[in-house]
Parts: sequence; structure tokens; C-alpha cells
Amino acid sequence: MMRTRPLKVALLGCGVVGSEVARIMTTHADDLAARIGAPVELAGVAVRRPSKVREGIDPALITTDATALVKRGDIDVVIEVIGGVEPARTLITTAFEHGASVVSANKALLAEDGAALHAAAEQHGRDLYYEAAVAGAIPLVRPLRESLAGDKVNRVLGIVNGTTNFILDRMDTSGAGYSEALDEATALGYAEADPTADVEGFDAAAKAAILAGIAFHTRVRIGEVHREGITEVTAADIASARRMGCTVKLLAICERAADGQSVTARVHPAMIPLSHPLASVREAYNAVFVEAEAAGQLMFYGPGAGGSPTASAVLGDLVAVCRNKLGEATGPGESAYTRLPVSPMGEVVTRYHISLDVADKPGVLAQVATVFAEQGVSIDTVRQQGRQDVGGEASLVVVTHRAPDAALSATVEALRKLDTVRGVASIMRVEGE
Repeated sequence: MMRTRPLKVALLGCGVVGSEVARIMTTHADDLAARIGAPVELAGVAVRRPSKVREGIDPALITTDATALVKRGDIDVVIEVIGGVEPARTLITTAFEHGASVVSANKALLAEDGAALHAAAEQHGRDLYYEAAVAGAIPLVRPLRESLAGDKVNRVLGIVNGTTNFILDRMDTSGAGYSEALDEATALGYAEADPTADVEGFDAAAKAAILAGIAFHTRVRIGEVHREGITEVTAADIASARRMGCTVKLLAICERAADGQSVTARVHPAMIPLSHPLASVREAYNAVFVEAEAAGQLMFYGPGAGGSPTASAVLGDLVAVCRNKLGEATGPGESAYTRLPVSPMGEVVTRYHISLDVADKPGVLAQVATVFAEQGVSIDTVRQQGRQDVGGEASLVVVTHRAPDAALSATVEALRKLDTVRGVASIMRVEGE
């Protein structure tokens, strides 16, 4: 039997995502009510610019006083899509204090202060859901928190930023340089006017922190995630990857150590074989591999950003939270019982693809090989080719076996000191093998 009194929802933010959430709540009101067991009512919308016309939203619902809205006491659920750390953090904790559960898409805040938010939700007996914070419409948080709760997840590997995937895909398929591909992404609306958060890896690092925390039942903050962006990736890197039968992707990689005593979380560009399923992820799409002991390999794929996909994830959380509210229950909270330390990048075992400009004369390869041997790094393959455009120089490409990242970094620094090495053209990690 459906309850007639509506559950009241406050919406913080009415931009691309917020406006789509409001639209779906209105146009799909009957379906949402049937799925929840009670109608949901948009009770207020907090915005910064009240004069802006917002089609389909009653102007009487618009307010600039977000604090007063979450303090009303009759609000059942607060949907936070304003982003940033403050005032979002204060608004969310205030909502808990005044009886509301929260649905958020705020990856930056959750990666920075998720533990405190979970603690506040638990203290007040409220829900904190955030499916939309990680991969847009792709169901990922709930499968990790609930579907795989009885399994042991060992690795999460994926493409979690659509902007960078679009740029790298264009560089690979059209031969464009980084700047040219970025301009196209901006023109098509895939990149923000200031793309720093995307291209420097901050967005992906926040998502990696959230995913690692959920997957490994431990606390991982964004400052513990190794981060490299794609701004240094060149057309030459893309071409070199192609010669190896690889492509370049910005990957978020979260791993449990082989001994189970620590975890790692990192974001960086990497070459992956064309045979790997992630290599075929094109345009602005996202895809994430989850490797668990019992379930094996699972792949989640779909649009990772945009108003409609993100709103879909928000509304899914809204339905779940409202159902919990009617049942006088709460969903799963933070699970951080393992308390595993996060190992620094230097301890991570990786492979390197190193391209060197060297003197084209006998003995150079032997010198280079000696440096690798002295650092304890084993070489997998070597390719040397004379350069016709520069007399007396050659290109030397070395692909290593797996070794601690610190040893590989030390190898590169030692190579730079050789008189016969004119320059290090590129360095990139190799994954997926």
C-alpha cells in the first residue's frame, strides 16, 4: 500500500546535473512513487543565481539560502550536486543534524573527507549515498559496497575520466597532438573552460580514492593517491605505443598487495595492449575492471559524465534512500575495518617504456644495459633505430620487466647522466599484461 504523504527532497545546485535531476523527478513522478512506495516532492532548490530562468521548476522553490533549506526539519532527503569542499561539507553535516539523509555526487569532498561524513551520517542514523560521484551512470559503488560484500576484491582498474579518454582517443585515431585534441574536446563540451582537474588527473584521483576505500574496506584519501595527468603525453608516445601493439589510456589503478598487508592507489597514463578490453573504450566513455577472488573479473562500462547519466545515478540513490526512510532503516555505511596502510608509489611494482635519444655509435647499448643492471631492473625488449633527421643520433626504446617503481625512477635518473644519452624522449608505464 502506497503512503500518501510525500517524502520531501531538497536540491542543492541546479546546474547541468541538478536541473536534469529536477526534470526527471517531475516527469517521472508517478514511476518514482510506485518504485519507492510513496510520492517524492521537490521542496526547495538552492542556487547561487536566482534570476536565471529554470524551465520546469516552480520559481517559488528557488532560494539562495542553502543553510536554511537543509535546516527546515521537514526535509527527508538532501541531494547535493554543487561540488567542491565548502560549503558542501557543512551543508551535508547540517542536513544530517536536522534529520535528512544525503545523496551526493561530490567526489572531491568524499575523497578528502569521506570518513568524517560517514561518521556524521552514522551518528545521526542517516544515509549517505554517492553512486554518481565515481562513474556517472555506471553502477559501481553499489556493486562494490553490496553485491561484492561477501567477496575479496584484489584489484580495481579502469578509465574513470571521459575528458581524458576522449583526448587520448583522438590522439590515437587521428594523429592529433595533445593541444589539438584538447581544443576539440572543449568545442564539443567534453572539457571545461579550465580543464585542469581532468587533464592533470585530479578528478580521476578522487574517484580512485573512493573506489580503493570501498573495495579494500580501508580509508584512502586523495593525498595518498599517486597522480599524473596526460599533459606530457605526445604524438610520439602514441605512435610508439602503436608499434608495440598498444594504446595509451589514463588509468586509475587500485590494488591490494600480494601479501594482503597494504594497498596502493594511483592514476597515470599507461600503455595497454590492444587485446585488453579497456583498449577499445572510445570517446568519452568510462570502463572499470574489478577483480575479485570468487567472482573473477567483472567489467562495468558506460557514459561516465554528463547531465543525464549522472542524474540517473543520483535518482537511483534517491530511490534507495527513500525506501530506507520508509522502512525506518539505513543502508550500508563506511566499511574500513581492515585499516590497511597505503603504500607509496615507489614500492609499486610496474613496467616502464623508456624512449632515449642516444649517440649512434658502438657501445651505447652496453652502457645503457649496465645502468639497468646496476639498479636491479631487468630488460624485456630493446629497439634501436638510427635517426636520419639528426646525424649521429639514434632512438633507443627499452621496455622493462616489472620492478619497484623507485628502482625504475632511479634507472631513468642514472640514464640522464650518461654522456651518450642526449635526452629522455618519453617515459610511460605499461599495464594490462
